[in-house]
Amino acid sequence: MAPSDFDIGRRLRGLRETQGLSQRELAKRAGVSNAIISLIEQNRTSPSVGLLKKILDGLPLSLSEFFADRPTARPQFFFRAKDLVEIGGGRISYRQVGRDMAGRAMQILHERYAVGADTGSAMLRHDAEEGAVVIQGSLEVVVGSERQLLGPGDAYYFDSRLPHRFRNLGDEECVVVSANSPPSF
Repeated sequence: MAPSDFDIGRRLRGLRETQGLSQRELAKRAGVSNAIISLIEQNRTSPSVGLLKKILDGLPLSLSEFFADRPTARPQFFFRAKDLVEIGGGRISYRQVGRDMAGRAMQILHERYAVGADTGSAMLRHDAEEGAVVIQGSLEVVVGSERQLLGPGDAYYFDSRLPHRFRNLGDEECVVVSANSPPSF
């Protein structure tokens, strides 16, 4: 499914209502304003990946579960580039290997950061370990108070419960292949 075909507002509203939550209760759980939940559900604003992750933590639900279609009927072992599932969109593309992460121990992503792309000012946190190798371009990675600019062949690996964020400060697209264990992004 192309990111432009996915109705983030409708999906968020449906999941919230399925759990019997008001906009106010979800906002309280997520630590955001009621107004931002309303604006997203009306598709009047498009949340950053960091903000969406924070809101989904209030359900709780991972980004991959939020964007996933129905699970496939039989196991799939091989994935063509066209089969990867976009769970991001915008200036940062997160293309996930496989649709359904239920029961999986690892999540693999093919990430693309446009020039100047940033995961947002809010630091990310999730219950997992994550690691990646930069394939092309450069990526600034901040974990806690540590900051590194990584280039092709450089890598990172850390406990994702630590606050972290990513930015492409370079002058070309940055491509990264990453893994989270367990799937939590």
